[in-house]
Parts: sequence; structure tokens; C-alpha cells
Amino acid sequence: MLCTMSAAAVAVWLGTVVTILSRSHADRNVYPSAGVLFVHVLEREYFKGEFPPYPKSGDASSDPITFNTNLMGYPDRPGWLRYIQRTQHSDGVLYGSPTAEHVGKPSVIEITAYNRRTFETARHNLVINIMATEEFPLPYQAEFYIKNMNVEEMLASEVLGDFLGAVKNVWQPERLNAINITSALDRGGRVPLPINNLKEGVYVMVGADVAFSSCLREVESPHNQLRCSQEMEPVISCDKKFRAQFHIDWCKISLVDINKVVPVYITRPDPGTGILPEFGEYSPPSESLMGRNYFSDFLITLAVPSAVALVLFFILGYTMCCRREGVEKRNMQTPDIELVHHSSIQKSTKELRNMSKNREISWPLSTLPVFNPVSGEVVPPIHPDNYETTSMPLMQTQTNLQNQITIPQQRPSGDNYVMSTFRRLEVNGIPEERKVAEALNL
Repeated sequence: MLCTMSAAAVAVWLGTVVTILSRSHADRNVYPSAGVLFVHVLEREYFKGEFPPYPKSGDASSDPITFNTNLMGYPDRPGWLRYIQRTQHSDGVLYGSPTAEHVGKPSVIEITAYNRRTFETARHNLVINIMATEEFPLPYQAEFYIKNMNVEEMLASEVLGDFLGAVKNVWQPERLNAINITSALDRGGRVPLPINNLKEGVYVMVGADVAFSSCLREVESPHNQLRCSQEMEPVISCDKKFRAQFHIDWCKISLVDINKVVPVYITRPDPGTGILPEFGEYSPPSESLMGRNYFSDFLITLAVPSAVALVLFFILGYTMCCRREGVEKRNMQTPDIELVHHSSIQKSTKELRNMSKNREISWPLSTLPVFNPVSGEVVPPIHPDNYETTSMPLMQTQTNLQNQITIPQQRPSGDNYVMSTFRRLEVNGIPEERKVAEALNL
């Protein structure tokens, strides 16, 4: 079969077989010690063989690969284990410090590698078997804050080894171990500006079996404490042994003697009803759950209120429409004397309204003749039925008036009477002279 296939096809077939076989790796076991820093590097070069090769050489080396880590059966890692990967073209790092509580409890970490160009995945298992150690815990622990380092740089074996060597020269212990490493961002630090050589900082905790050296104790002196309160660098004699590679903030150093630490026991109140016990495993519900019947809920929520509303609607409709008494029933229940009295009032009201429509209304004072105090003439009013009021002056001259009659006007004693004229008109069949006489009280 292989003889009939071309060389390129054979190469592709062999590569596929190697890829399939490479994905079925056995679990990898590691044995960290309790109380000692554990670091495991997820190398991209190791996972590149999990993905099929490409025709062009060098393509696989530039593939962006990211990792996802979680405890088997859970969405996240154990509480003591952390993971960091700065970019898609850098290696991932698992690090942390297990405690004595995890001794004898193997943890299976599922590592899934994602090829961001081909969208293929590869999965490995990392079995962490935590071992007990007689040196744990080391009684004297010191935590340093290094300003010019990131956590992934500090986790490199050669950098961490150089730092432990500098600490050992200053401290001179018999046993010295790195206990934990924490990024400054996890302690509430700020993300640095995008400036070259500006790091986020890292906290490194180390433990030893001897008391702290005099150099480390210098930071506790009153003079250095005063300089730290004024945000000035303290004067430390052994700082030059670190300054060449590590810039340590001596004001943030922490020295702890476990033998002198008094344990504090906090009594917790008894949990009330509805609170799960402190210990125990969560038992999720079974996958084969019975379907719930919501018909009864439907009846209670919708059908019952609708039925009650419908009954009330019919009762209200019957009361408003079918129980009306009407005029005839009301008249039957009313005494005759009240009906006669009511009928007489209605007839009288109707008769008065009809009479008010035919009665003659007297002219208002605005329609009476106008008296001219200068000439002594009485000018009749202007009726809108005969004249255009918009262009007619209020006081007309004697030459403009027609059909005028003269009336005597009383003058002082000894003088003759002067006759004044006014228009002869009739209003509602009554001569206008009478109207004038009535107005003048003549």
C-alpha cells in the first residue's frame, strides 16, 4: 500500500499518525513539598508537536498558543495554585505554595492548549502529589518587595536562584526556601504605565531556620522608620548586595517569627436553618429529573382570577341593566298628589317660557335720544336697522338731519323759547315724540 502512494502523501499520513499518538500522552506526575514554592512551566515547544505540521517550515514556531488550566471536574484551579501567561507567544507558568492541608491529596490539573491560528486543541493532565516535609514550616519568614521585576520574570529558575543566593549571603541560614511569590497587582498595586523598564513589582517570601540577621533588622530602627514615614529610602548596609540586580523597597519588608505569633481562634456562631454545614461535598441534583407539571400553577395564577372577574362582571351587568326600575314603576310607587304637584310645576314653567318669548322689551338707555348740551338739541338715537353705524358720527349736525320737528326748550325767565328739532320716528307703533317727552319728563 505504501509503495503505491506518493512520497508527499506518505509524509502527511505519517505526520497524522504521529499527531494522533502524541495526543494520547500519559499523565505527568510532579511531587512538590508542602510549604515550598512550586513552579511548573508550560512550554510552547512541548505542545507544538500536538498540532499537525504545515508545509512551510517555521510556521508552527510562530503559532499563538494559549493555555487553560483547571482542576479535573471543576471550572477553576485549587486555591493555592495560580497561573500566568503574559502573551500568546510566551510560555505559561503554574506556581503556588501548597500547605499541609493538601498533603496526601493528589490534584489532577487539566491543561488545554489552544492554537489560536488553527483553532485546534490538545489536552494533557498534570498530577500534583504534595509531599510532607519535616522542615515545614520554617520558623523565620521574611517577605521582600522587588520593584524592578514582574512575577513571570521572578519565577524563572535562574532569577529566583540569584535572589535566594543574595538573601543567603545576607542572612546566613542553614536552610533557606522560597515559600511564595505574589504579584503586586494581587496586593492592590496599580498597573504601571507603558514605559520601558517599568515593572509591576513582585512580593517574594522566603523562610529560614535561623533568626534574622542584623542587616535585616536595620529596617526596624527608629531612624529608618522615620525615613519611611517621610517616604524616603532607609539606610540599609546590605542593600548593595541586592542593588546590582534587584531593587528592594526596604520600607515594605515584613519579618515574621512564627514562634512568637499567638494563634487567634475565632468562635463562629452556630449556623441557623438553611445554611449548609461548613464541611461536606456539594451534591448536585440528578441529571434524570422528572418534568414538572405547571397546569395547577396555571389554574391558580390565571384561570381562578379570570373566573372571579367574569362572575363579578355578570353581577354588575345584571344590576345595572336588568334591575332598573324605570319611569312607570317609579310613578306607580309615587303618591298621586306628588305627581299632580310635579305636573303643575312643569306646566307653569312651560307657560312662562312661552310668554317670555312674546313679551315686548323696553328700549335700553343707550337707544334714547341724545341731548346736545351746546346747541340744546335732542338728537334721536341711531338705529342699526336704518343706518350704517360704522360711518355715522355720534353727534349729527342740524343740517344733516331729515324729518325733524321742533320742540320748545325752556330758557331762563325773560327770554323767549328756542325751538329744537328731532327726527320723527316710530318704535313698535309708538310715536318717537312720546319717547322724547318721557325722557325729558315734559
